[in-house]
Amino acid sequence: MDLAALLHQTFGFPAFRANQEAVCRAATEGRDVLLVMPTGAGKSLCYQLPAIARKGTALVISPLIALMDDQAAKLSALGLRVARIHSGLSRDEARQACRDYLDGSLQFLFIAPERMRVPGFPEMLAKRKPALIAIDEAHCISQWGHDFRPDYRTLGEHLPLLRPAPVIALTATATPTVQKDIVAQIRLDSPALFIHGFRRHNLAIEVVEMSKPRRNQFTIDLLKSPECRPAIVYAPSRKAAEELASQLGRGAAAYHAGLDPATRERVQRHFLSGNLEVVVATIAFGMGIDKADVRTVVHTALPGSVEAYYQEIGRAGRDGQPSRTVLLHSFVDRKIHEGFLERDYPPITELARVAALLTGDFQMPSLLRQRVKMDVETFDRTAEKLVAQGAAAFDIAGNLRVTENKNWQSGYDRQLAFRRAQIDAMARYAETPQCRMTALIRHFGDTEDGFRPCGRCDFCSPERATAQPFRSPTQQEDRQLRTILRALDGAAPRATGKLHTDLGLGIDRRQFDAYLNALTRAGLITLIADTFTNAEGKVINFKRASLTHEGRTRDEGGDLAVMLPEEADQSNPRRSKQRKQSKHPRGLSSRPKRSGAERSASPPLTPTGTPPTREPKSPGAPFMTRSGMGGTSREARPASDPTVTLTQAQQALDQRLRDWRTAEAERLGLPQFFVLGTSTLRNIVLSHPRNLADLRKLEGLTLEKAERFGPGILELLNG
Repeated sequence: MDLAALLHQTFGFPAFRANQEAVCRAATEGRDVLLVMPTGAGKSLCYQLPAIARKGTALVISPLIALMDDQAAKLSALGLRVARIHSGLSRDEARQACRDYLDGSLQFLFIAPERMRVPGFPEMLAKRKPALIAIDEAHCISQWGHDFRPDYRTLGEHLPLLRPAPVIALTATATPTVQKDIVAQIRLDSPALFIHGFRRHNLAIEVVEMSKPRRNQFTIDLLKSPECRPAIVYAPSRKAAEELASQLGRGAAAYHAGLDPATRERVQRHFLSGNLEVVVATIAFGMGIDKADVRTVVHTALPGSVEAYYQEIGRAGRDGQPSRTVLLHSFVDRKIHEGFLERDYPPITELARVAALLTGDFQMPSLLRQRVKMDVETFDRTAEKLVAQGAAAFDIAGNLRVTENKNWQSGYDRQLAFRRAQIDAMARYAETPQCRMTALIRHFGDTEDGFRPCGRCDFCSPERATAQPFRSPTQQEDRQLRTILRALDGAAPRATGKLHTDLGLGIDRRQFDAYLNALTRAGLITLIADTFTNAEGKVINFKRASLTHEGRTRDEGGDLAVMLPEEADQSNPRRSKQRKQSKHPRGLSSRPKRSGAERSASPPLTPTGTPPTREPKSPGAPFMTRSGMGGTSREARPASDPTVTLTQAQQALDQRLRDWRTAEAERLGLPQFFVLGTSTLRNIVLSHPRNLADLRKLEGLTLEKAERFGPGILELLNG
């Protein structure tokens, strides 16, 4: 079949997006498919087009009413025949949908996974086999996923009735472990695997450690700018969402599961239509919501997993235009998630008490609660976990009975450990100095990606960052940084804790870790994770530091090209005194310091406490400085003085040079600062060299870089 022609005829699209055609062809030809593709990349088309091509009715299993309604409305608007069955519709509407399905008048039938455990419903579907089965948000199937749904877990028991229809499982957030579990649980038959496209080229990701009291005001200040809206703000609780929404004013509204359905629907509708510019939500908002022009996504607390975080930031910039995401976090967020974990995963002894009362007959939950003397919320969570482990089963009324699984306790322990590991992974992501986008790509196992730096995040391009200003080190800080480098020179990788103790720099561990992070961002050292087991048998995580090639070959007397994050509390007298000691206390830009990151007084998240968050560098490449890449002395840099005011023509030239650097960095797969430092670009603007000889004289521009990039720069200057 000519899928390209069908694509244009039905949807009006002139061509497939990247990777879509291969997926559509595999499903159209009848193969089972697992598709892991990021939010906004066009996953829905990958089941919709094959369903139309195969004719008959496609059965779409979807976890959220809002998601079903949104997709059904779009298909109906194209003139396709669509029906839904979910709890928000009347019984008469559900019955009519079933009749339409059986007489073959539908092209798509959307149902919730819970519908498959209604007695007789799977058998009804089997009377007229679907042409294709699509399982949306398929990560919900896996107990190793971030949004596990017990009713999704049991789909594999019902799907054989509906074969030989091919099954396509779709999700934006599945790690390799979750991918394998999805395939096993829904019994995909030799599926075609499409795992790619996790890189979002238009997202600038920032991660900032900030105390909780400052986060609301930071968010308010950030979203005052019209170019930052529309925006989605994710809050850690319903109360926090409502509080921040009220502070943001009339253009914002809260969205969470505690609101009545009519209010949620109204907020969603107004946001999609543009009547609302900001939604402050819990994780209940956004799944499957197709608003292309979201410019900013802010997390005011640490998400519970990297998978959830990636899915949520993926709602920004679905139109391909530049967009920004900002994650605010501190150590206290980790403690909150650990509290959620204790709440959501009752002690195994509680599960065992309930399991001991179950029989082969379904029993009412209210009677079981009375017998175990358990409150409603705890009982419901306990029952849900027993069902998830296959130790019990629900009927449609929520009654419970025992099943044959006698080994559920080990499975529960593994799931609890996995949840803790997800929190650990999210904390590591927030703390580790590295390209933000590359770290996400590695997490999801996208082996087709080259893992090149993104050039846009706060690590790769700090001069663009909005949430954390940077500054040059003071004289004292510069001496201390050099002491660390000398201690590592010629030595094997050293444990950072012992290095701090041995050097005795007179600074606390938190400041020492900030130095290590800055040196890592500058590409002068690398931090390697390691572990050891103590006398009590507990595994202790720590890090070792060692010099990179750039660190070993640095000019001892040259500029270190290191930038430190601004202190949030400018009233600190010790910090003020240190700042005055600096010969040239330059900030990265002249913007207000209202959004500087704060370090929590709580213990760090890892032994190195890594947070400093405007992470401008990738390991192996030096950080940009006001003197460019090569490093001249601080005293000899008048052209790069940021206080020099540029004329209008010079500003235009400066922007052209920045655009050229962005394109060159993307072509080479390098961070932008590895091409040329921002101060070097400024020197070029102010000096306006006429030939290569003039270029070679510029401070901060090595001979190698002058030869490599000079022709392109001169062409731009003289064009």
